[in-house]
Amino acid sequence: MTDLGTVAWPPAPIRTGRLVVREPEARDRAAVVELFASPEVHTYLGGPRGRDDIEREMPAAPERRPGRFVVERDGAMIGQVTLTENTRHRCPVAVGKADLGYLFLPRAWGFGYAAEACAAVLGWFDGVLPDEPVVLATQTANLRSMRLAAKLGFGELERFHAWDAEQWLGLRSPVTPAGSGDVEGDRGRHGGRG
Repeated sequence: MTDLGTVAWPPAPIRTGRLVVREPEARDRAAVVELFASPEVHTYLGGPRGRDDIEREMPAAPERRPGRFVVERDGAMIGQVTLTENTRHRCPVAVGKADLGYLFLPRAWGFGYAAEACAAVLGWFDGVLPDEPVVLATQTANLRSMRLAAKLGFGELERFHAWDAEQWLGLRSPVTPAGSGDVEGDRGRHGGRG
């Protein structure tokens, strides 16, 4: 993957039918803390971290870096989508590729927001780095995330065991169109990062 640092950052906010996908701001801090401390969100991610630890370690404004997007609905953060260069992975085929991740607050699950936001970010990515494939990993037990991966055009590359669970690695080639949809039950990030 070409370093996102070569891409103009931050991009203009991406507007979908219901969402605004934008760079993090200081006003998002409380929602980011809630997201990282949520036991439900971290069911497939090795469990939540303690709220006190997150509060203490998090700066006044959430980290702003290329590839990190906040998802906003009606003026409030409901989740985040990330695209990062995968520099280390248990599966060598994933190294050097863009890695899609997502986390959504439980109150935002089941409305298709993850599909809508991820499709928007993938569309943006295709516009700025059109020749780059994208990978996504999730636990096979995370059925909602597996359905979302398929909806977004990810096909299975391989399965592997990590973090005490079976993991799935999918690839979306640059020519595969991103899903646009309203996947039911988008349950947070792809899972499996421990």
